[in-house]
Amino acid sequence: MNQAGGSGYTSDILYFMRALLFTALLCMGYQLSRPSPTAGNEVDLLLADTVKLSSPDKEWIGLPPWQRKASEKAVARYTESQEKKWRRWNEAMFERSA
Repeated sequence: MNQAGGSGYTSDILYFMRALLFTALLCMGYQLSRPSPTAGNEVDLLLADTVKLSSPDKEWIGLPPWQRKASEKAVARYTESQEKKWRRWNEAMFERSA
């Protein structure tokens, strides 16, 4: 019984595909696990936009003035509402029970 279509034979096309896939995954794993050397002055490309921001004013560079004012107003309102909420919670939990 000489079968050429069984698993594990080198003449089988599926064996060749499995071996090729294994080799490709092995090479990909090796390439991904290797640390890539960086050049002297080269900055990480993924963090280029966040590295440049050093002062709080630079956070607002892309916003128009009206949107900046609206954002500051919204933050102020949110802060006030949170302070009211926690003041009421504090009164309800501690001051009324005494």
